[in-house]
Amino acid sequence: MGLIGVAAIGRTLSRQTLSGRRLSGRILSARILRWCCVGGVSVCLAACASYQALPLQTHAHLKHKLSELAHSGVRIDQPLSVYDVAVLAVENNPDLLAARAQRGVARAQVLEAGLLPNPSITSSYMFLLSGPDMFDAVAATVVQDIQKTITMKGRLRTAQAAALQVDASVLWEEWQLIGKARLLVFDLVQGEKLRRVLLAYRDVLQSRFDRGRKALADGNATLATVAPDLAAVGDSRKAVFDLDRDQETRHHDLNALLGLAPEVVVPLKTQLQVLPVDTKAVMRALDDLADRRPDLIALQLGYRSQDEKFRGAIVGQFPALTFGPSYSRDTANVTSFGPQLTMDLPIFDRNQGNVAIEKTTREQLRAEFDARLSAAHSEVLASLATQRLIARQLEEERAEMPVLRGFANQAESAMNAGNIDERAYVDLVSANYAKQQAVLTLEQLLLEQEVAIATLIGAGMPRAAMPTEAAYEELGQ
Repeated sequence: MGLIGVAAIGRTLSRQTLSGRRLSGRILSARILRWCCVGGVSVCLAACASYQALPLQTHAHLKHKLSELAHSGVRIDQPLSVYDVAVLAVENNPDLLAARAQRGVARAQVLEAGLLPNPSITSSYMFLLSGPDMFDAVAATVVQDIQKTITMKGRLRTAQAAALQVDASVLWEEWQLIGKARLLVFDLVQGEKLRRVLLAYRDVLQSRFDRGRKALADGNATLATVAPDLAAVGDSRKAVFDLDRDQETRHHDLNALLGLAPEVVVPLKTQLQVLPVDTKAVMRALDDLADRRPDLIALQLGYRSQDEKFRGAIVGQFPALTFGPSYSRDTANVTSFGPQLTMDLPIFDRNQGNVAIEKTTREQLRAEFDARLSAAHSEVLASLATQRLIARQLEEERAEMPVLRGFANQAESAMNAGNIDERAYVDLVSANYAKQQAVLTLEQLLLEQEVAIATLIGAGMPRAAMPTEAAYEELGQ
């Protein structure tokens, strides 16, 4: 064959070998790329949540019976006490149920804050189109955001404090709801007592007016003598009508508080469970009010959350940093492996803007807490002073009631005996009814002040306290 033939055969075999190596390398690289793509897609699909539609309800769902309410521990087959109404309100109030949904959102934010940032991967595959080399070029890099990893604990503490703040805010809404329920019950019961007094007083005035009108028809009285009686009857009837409208509004407010339709009648006990107000106990309650009242606790937790944000902004002054391994192979099958570092140069933006924002926001929250705490103390002290004033006035009015009641009891017999005329009789009876109205009005005002004080200091309310470290850890689980 000769040397020339052997050389030709050698070149042919070399080309075939090179082509085979190129083909094998491309097939292997293609397989690796294909399996990487399949694996990446599988991981992405496994991590995705599924979507489920949740359409809105466009029709109101008011309860038309007391039995339809959640009523654990409450006998709804008998008149309800103040405590019973408060329990029903906490379990069924629509606004409070909606507010409790905020807890789920806050806990989801805690979950989000506690997740480490995903590493990012960068890869490339370059096909060899020409040249003496035999391989396609491959490169891959996996990096992790170091700054976000370092600041994860601070973000988690921020979200935990914010979630506990939501819990305290919802509890404060419960306190206010209980106070409103108490107030409505007291006003309704006292309003019914006042209505009976007003109706009795109106009947007395109506009876006198009827007699005067008959005397006027018989010619035994003049229009000037009957006119005052007519005005008095009109005023008494207006007082009854005004009270009826107020009572109807209170009934509707109570039903709305419980999630009931307006036409549902809520039976109430006439004997009110009065909340005793001990001035010394109230003053002692002021000492640790900031650690027991939910709105003040919520403000403190909001301040803690902002303090963590301020810490995070300070840490954010350090340059953004990513770090990870990097691999590459060129067309000459030269492979390399080593670390890759990417870092921002803090020349212009050193996060000074965010630091200033978070710092001044923390100062603002501190001032808001100081103002709210001072206002809380002032409200309690003012309510105590008003309560003492009303109690003193009520005591004076009650002291005069036996005298006027005695005059009213003697007035009818004295008129029948001819010792007093009808005008004097009506005046004595009117004075008795006016005193009863004054006493009932002051009793209602006193009850309202006692409810306000109980709500402000948390008497008879669900317990609230500053969260411990265990509460933070429980949220982080």
